[in-house]
Amino acid sequence: MRQDELAELRDSITEKIKSLEDSMDYLDEETKPIEPSVSLGRLTRMEAISEKGINEYMLRQNKQALQRLYNALERLDKGSYGSCLKCGNEIPLGRLRLVPEAVVCVACSSKGK
Repeated sequence: MRQDELAELRDSITEKIKSLEDSMDYLDEETKPIEPSVSLGRLTRMEAISEKGINEYMLRQNKQALQRLYNALERLDKGSYGSCLKCGNEIPLGRLRLVPEAVVCVACSSKGK
């Protein structure tokens, strides 16, 4: 893979990391416990609890996505980025543009299903 392509992918990864980190503060706030002393109606409390559950799920997903993106940056620094972990072939640039944290090529990903 060419240096300019690697630089483009690094920028894309960094941009995604920043976007996820920006949303973490909001999700952290939205997943705080709902105090029983807060005056809410029964349905409103149930809605708040449901929404809190959805936000907790989103927070977990964001944390996992961040970890995968940080791992991709680490592979970029080590020079192993873009190589399939299963077969060792180069992962196509188009796949890395869509899924910059990809660790396997499409063929190996399809075999794993």
